[in-house]
Amino acid sequence: MRAYEIRGGFGLDNLVATERPLPEPGPFQVRVAVKACSLNFRDLRMVQGLYNPRQKLPLIPCSDGAGVIDAVGEGVTRVEVGQRVVGAFAQTWISGAPTKAKLSGTLGGPLDGALAEAMVLHEDGVVPVPAHLSFEEAATLPCAAVTAWHALRAADLSAGETVLVQGTGGVSIFALQLAKLAGLRVIVTSRSDEKLARAKTLGADETINYEATPDWDKAARALTDGLGPHQILEVGGAGTLARSLRCVRVGGTISVIGVLAGAETALSVIPILMNNVRLQGILVGARAHLESLCAAVSQHQLRPVVDRVFPFAQAPEAFAHMEKGAHFGKLVVQV
Repeated sequence: MRAYEIRGGFGLDNLVATERPLPEPGPFQVRVAVKACSLNFRDLRMVQGLYNPRQKLPLIPCSDGAGVIDAVGEGVTRVEVGQRVVGAFAQTWISGAPTKAKLSGTLGGPLDGALAEAMVLHEDGVVPVPAHLSFEEAATLPCAAVTAWHALRAADLSAGETVLVQGTGGVSIFALQLAKLAGLRVIVTSRSDEKLARAKTLGADETINYEATPDWDKAARALTDGLGPHQILEVGGAGTLARSLRCVRVGGTISVIGVLAGAETALSVIPILMNNVRLQGILVGARAHLESLCAAVSQHQLRPVVDRVFPFAQAPEAFAHMEKGAHFGKLVVQV
């Protein structure tokens, strides 16, 4: 089968096309003929060697893949040949609270990922996809959509309350779409007026250009009667967290999701303490999150926002495009 590997070292120059034997499923395993995979910032950092510099190579990258089950091993009962499925990001986190063990088996590192024509997974690690979605759309669900879904559910907001989402990447756009399904008021930040205009068409109630308005925290507070949003989806990390702490309302939640603006910072804990702020890390979610997400996507006929689809032969170009940060929503590789 055709596949891409990170081989010989990290960096986009070391993401190379290769041939591997077609894998055969063992007991309780299924083989998925991959039709599409989507890119996440995690995948880019994995290729660059910035996510886990100790990751063993070669590695097939990409945490998200959608396809059709074309073979099953002995004892498989959850799914069957012919079903359209996606692979759960954390293959051993089925439900409940995360543990180190549950987070040890994630696709696209340390386990081989979806940037290949086939992958073999345990039957517990796949979930049927909504019937109305294309493979390209379905491939966007396991990481970005589940992360947004998990964060919003964990904050337990009520209709009419306000969530601020940073940027217009995959997680942020899913958060916008899912928050609107829940009746939430959504503020979107970006440095691009064009992207903010697109966010408006998806239901954003308010937008802030953080390049034109560097004090976006003050602007967001002004849009919420001086109180601040009930929740902030923090994708910037070190570069934006301090401002998020000044922005969120007393008793609010900051869901720490990404590190686009850096991973380490000297941070005062005083605002967290004095304002009773809940600071929670969100590392994607369990298979149960993916299943409930798919049910909601089916019920509301939600369609993921796919910015661009690259052919398999141009997978390295897809990573290079993500590195530029010019996309809106998700980037997908068609397999």
